[in-house]
Amino acid sequence: MSEEKLDRLSALIAQFQIEAHVLTRPDYQQGNFFIIQEKQCEDYNACRLFYYPHKAMEEAIKFPFPEEKMLVAACIDTGGNSNPVTLALPNVVEIYLGDDKALQDVSNILLEEAMASRCGGQAVINRLCEVVMIRLMRHLIEAGKTEVGLLAGLAHPGLSRAIVAMHENPEKELQLEDYAHIAAMSRTHFVNNFRKLVGVTPGQYLSNWRLTLAHMHLKRGMPVKTVASKVGFSGSPAFSRAFVNRFGVSPREFVQNGLSN
Repeated sequence: MSEEKLDRLSALIAQFQIEAHVLTRPDYQQGNFFIIQEKQCEDYNACRLFYYPHKAMEEAIKFPFPEEKMLVAACIDTGGNSNPVTLALPNVVEIYLGDDKALQDVSNILLEEAMASRCGGQAVINRLCEVVMIRLMRHLIEAGKTEVGLLAGLAHPGLSRAIVAMHENPEKELQLEDYAHIAAMSRTHFVNNFRKLVGVTPGQYLSNWRLTLAHMHLKRGMPVKTVASKVGFSGSPAFSRAFVNRFGVSPREFVQNGLSN
């Protein structure tokens, strides 16, 4: 697979679907995604996008931009803080739309739709917000906006190949040497760079990813035994031990106690 064709986001988006709901006054402050514009400027290039990935929905944002007007406010759900992309983001993401042409182009369509009153407009705006979020993730990866975490790993041309392999095929029993080979690195170089950029060892990241997927599959009603094999554990006992260490309850207790609801 050539570097140009490496898809670093689809496996994540498939597991953590992005859902957006555009807000109207007076509910703006309940959102976590905003596009604002200076009052004296009618050029969309001057707009700024703000995203608060870790904001709880019940919290209200105290806007730091009193001299600017709101063009779009929305609640963006990326699957909660179990989404490793969300965990990798800072508390506030801020970007001028004019800094990234691809992001600007799709945002312009969103803004044009938001400024008009058309049939089905609400649904269209919601979908466009979701597309803008995907473009934003691409921008953060390509621009290297995070120094440590998943996005930093995905921005690295070698490590990204290994991380995508983990995301796409968590059930495969690959060894450390296999992932190093995928990254086109020596074993030592791979481990050191992975820990430096992602913040954990390759083994820890893979285990966390498997357990995150397991948690989601159980919530969706998949049987425990099926989940264990689907996410790459050798058997139910090993899966149960790892699940208890991560979540404090066994998979069966998680389901029986209604914690999956």
